[in-house]
Amino acid sequence: MKSEKKILIAFLLNMSFSVFEFIGGIVTGSCAISSDAIHDLIDASSIGLSYFLEKKSRKKPDEKYTYGYGRYSLIGSIILTTMLIIGSLFMIFNAVRRIINPSEINYNGMIAFAIVGVLVNFFSALFTRHGDSLNQKAVNIHMLEDVFGWIIVLVGAIVIKFTNFYIIDPLLSVLVSIFILVSSVDNMKETIEIFLEKTPCNVDIREIIKAISENDEIIDVHHIHVWSIDGNNNFATMHIVTESGTFSIKNEIKEKLKRFGIFHSTLEFEHPCEQCSEKNCVLECRKEFHHHKHK
Repeated sequence: MKSEKKILIAFLLNMSFSVFEFIGGIVTGSCAISSDAIHDLIDASSIGLSYFLEKKSRKKPDEKYTYGYGRYSLIGSIILTTMLIIGSLFMIFNAVRRIINPSEINYNGMIAFAIVGVLVNFFSALFTRHGDSLNQKAVNIHMLEDVFGWIIVLVGAIVIKFTNFYIIDPLLSVLVSIFILVSSVDNMKETIEIFLEKTPCNVDIREIIKAISENDEIIDVHHIHVWSIDGNNNFATMHIVTESGTFSIKNEIKEKLKRFGIFHSTLEFEHPCEQCSEKNCVLECRKEFHHHKHK
């Protein structure tokens, strides 16, 4: 099943369960459940938007978007992750108030709602665990965090039932919120790095140059750039210095690049005596060529 359909189902489950949580928070008086209800309502709205962005990201390249629409998925990831961060901070603020002024809660109702919460979110996490976009990854992170959160709420409610230590409820809310906050910041960092066109983490530029340079007909490889459109599709451009015919070398290089997850590449071939027309390339070319001669 495609990512956008999984996100749509996650949205429907999340929105329905948010209403259920609001009722649970009112009935039990639990800070943890009420905070999570607000958190899930915000997330459900973001997931709904992510669905439309994910669907748009599947469109094929055209004259307006020559690299395709893949980064629409990243926009969905940023929106969802931002809402997760805001929701986590709100939950921490609300929980701190309850730590200062603790109140009794309906622990039996809290246990019942927590069991339902674990089951619903476990199913959602299981359903969205496989995906090919950072957008779906953000959704799955949210679902896994909710499973973890409801397990903590369940354990906390059982402890409260036998100890009457009501401050555990807001303390658990803070713990879950911090966990969500840390995971969300990590996902946001990864998404921003793609927007800034950082070299993908699974790609080593030096290894690419080494693999291409195995061909004795290739004198130098320089001005190499590797980036990702959406975290899955990697692109590369580079300059190749050779005295030989380029057709066979070009096909060989493209096959080698596939080993690094690069299936779209642009290769510019140069003669050893040819001066590169790009200023930055000239400096880099001299440096790389000097290094090549003294290996």
